[in-house]
Amino acid sequence: MDTTAHTLTTLFDQLGLPSQDSAIEQFIAAHKPLGDDLNLLEAEFWSDGQRAFLQESLAEDSDWAEVVDQLDSLLRA
Repeated sequence: MDTTAHTLTTLFDQLGLPSQDSAIEQFIAAHKPLGDDLNLLEAEFWSDGQRAFLQESLAEDSDWAEVVDQLDSLLRA
């Protein structure tokens, strides 16, 4: 059983993105703000695999859903 705490760092690792704090901050700065009418999953910067992981995480309300929601909020701030 996976007991790893899910954080932005582990989410970025899971998505295959650089996960250092500075890299996460740069990613958010480069891609925000998402428009209110744009679903996180529709953003053009996701690969198909990343989009599928995010979609599955939210659809199944998995352990990842909370941190995916956190990323969504950060991209809209």
